[in-house]
Order: sequence, then C-alpha cells, then structure tokens
Amino acid sequence: MPYLARTHQLKSSLLYHIFGRGNDRKEIFLDTEDYHYFINLLIDYSKRHNFCVYHWVLMPNHYHLLLEIGLPEKISSIMSGLARSYVYHHHKKYQTSGHLWQGRFKSQPIQKEMYLLSCGRYIERNPVKAGMISLAEDYPYSSAAYYVFGKKDGLTVESPLFADIFGVQKEQRRDKYKEFLRAFNSEEEGRFENLESPQGSGEFLKRLMKDQYDSYDKSLRRSFFALCVYSFKQ
Repeated sequence: MPYLARTHQLKSSLLYHIFGRGNDRKEIFLDTEDYHYFINLLIDYSKRHNFCVYHWVLMPNHYHLLLEIGLPEKISSIMSGLARSYVYHHHKKYQTSGHLWQGRFKSQPIQKEMYLLSCGRYIERNPVKAGMISLAEDYPYSSAAYYVFGKKDGLTVESPLFADIFGVQKEQRRDKYKEFLRAFNSEEEGRFENLESPQGSGEFLKRLMKDQYDSYDKSLRRSFFALCVYSFKQ
C-alpha cells in the first residue's frame, strides 16, 4: 500500500492515529509534571486548531492519539508545533539539548465507521500490553478512565460511536466499554501496529489515493498510478 499517512489534500475531515516516540526509545515523560504539561499542550492545541481527541495514551517513551481534524492539511504543522513546544519545556527543565523525538510523528488514516473503536482500544491497552498495569482504566495518562469511569480530563472528546454502540444509559455503556477493553482481538490490533498502512474499506482507501493523486503534477501521476496498481495486487 502506498504511503498515504500524510495526505494533506483531503477535502473533508479525517480521523488519524498519531504516534510519536522518544529518540533511541528514551523516556520523554520523566515525572507527573511532564505528563500533565503534554496533556495541557494537547488541550490548548485542540482548541486553537479545532480538532477532537477521542482516544489517547501517554507512555514513558511514546504517545498515541486518535484524533479527528476538519482540515487534514494542517496536521503536519500542528503536530510539529506540539513537538517543538514540548522539546522547549523538556530542555529548559532538564538542561538538555539535541534531539528529543525519534524523527517526525507518524500518522495513520483510519475510517471512523470501521475502526474508530478498535483503534481506540488498541491505544488504551498500551499500558496493559507493556505490563505496567492490569486494567487499562487504572492508568492515569489515557482516555480509558473517561470511558469506564466518566472521569473528565479536559482532553478526551467522547467518541461519536460511544452511545450508539454501548447504549444511552451512562452506567450501562461504561460497563459495556469495560468489557470491550478486555475482549481485544490480537489480529485486529495488528492493523494499528504499522502506521504506514491506512485502515478502512476499499472505497475509503480509493478516496485517499485519489486525493493524493490529484495533488501530484502530471509527471508524477503515471508512476503513482503504477505503484497503486502493484500495491492492490499484493
């Protein structure tokens, strides 16, 4: 599949699975203040740039976000600005210098109707998979507690599928979501390990390819089309 993770020419809102990691896999959040500083940055950026974060987790050396943005062409500048702001905080606080992040962030387009919930579960289960905690909702730096306990964190925007799938009554849907977190599918979660592979229906992938294709000049379109044909045959 061609790399379509940063398709900036999309004509409507897009759901992104975003991932960023510390350079050489080193820890980027060293204490509680660091975690809260990054969370506050996300809150500030989401308000200023009009995007919604449905699911998220901050791990010691990386983070995952599942966000929806109305203007996908802004995603690179937003995430780059966020990264620079945290680097400034980190270097000032710890008197360090040099690269903090391992390259640029990675982004994976996700089709909302098909994979919003399963990608969110993958994200919130990161601390469990890492052996840091037994229950995802007990981890203090993720959206899991919002969905299981109704704990507001200022960042999480309720998934548009939450009530539809898990019920309109608060306690009912929270209990069902808790069960959902336990009933993970390893094969399905594998879809979100490779962030260079968008996840969605054939029509969704065609939409990404078309918008990417339209952004190229004529000299590049022939080679791009050949690459798409080859990829779909794999």
